[in-house]
Amino acid sequence: MICFFFGSVPQMNMNLALGKSMRWWEKGLQPNMREIESAQDLVDALTNAGDRLVVVDFFSPGCGGCRAFHPKICQFAEQNPDVLFLQVNYEEHKSMCHSLHVHVLPLFRFYRGAQGRLCSFSCTNATIKKFRDALAKHKPDRCSLGPTRGLEESELLALAANKDLQFTYAKQEPELIPRGDAPGEVVAPEPAKLPAAPKPLVRLGSEERSGWSRQEDEMHMRLS
Repeated sequence: MICFFFGSVPQMNMNLALGKSMRWWEKGLQPNMREIESAQDLVDALTNAGDRLVVVDFFSPGCGGCRAFHPKICQFAEQNPDVLFLQVNYEEHKSMCHSLHVHVLPLFRFYRGAQGRLCSFSCTNATIKKFRDALAKHKPDRCSLGPTRGLEESELLALAANKDLQFTYAKQEPELIPRGDAPGEVVAPEPAKLPAAPKPLVRLGSEERSGWSRQEDEMHMRLS
């Protein structure tokens, strides 16, 4: 079963209603699994992961599909200790999830290094092959060329604009290149210059000459 969330839903303390003995999302956790505590925590976790594959699991305590799929997630985490699994409780971070456009649960998003988000999909026990295929495709070790990307800049700006969250982000400006001859002086990168076009070949009789002028023809005739 997949749970859909459109707009705001009644505020409920799902943790209290279920009771401590019913906190199914805390059962079977592996060392490479942990729950996200805030928007800043999510951003930092993705940034600090480097080239490590990260799976973000959005769930809700009251979602039957999430609960049924949780043991499988724990198995995947145990079988793939090099993959980091981050859990985001929708009920505790509803405002953050809205900014990240999370409207269906359970939802999984894969991230790695400079590539940032690799894929995003919903999955249950009935469609578990989708999760297996994504894990097999993106798990092989890769070396990223560039800094770790994490969330998209549009998502970071949306989180920063959310007044319910204590999160700040400044839009990144393009990096300037130091000139080198003056300390502290920087210039914007110049566009690459195209090579000069070769002189056109001019066909004279049975010969091919490059840029051959009439004056050179006359000089050639005098010398011969």
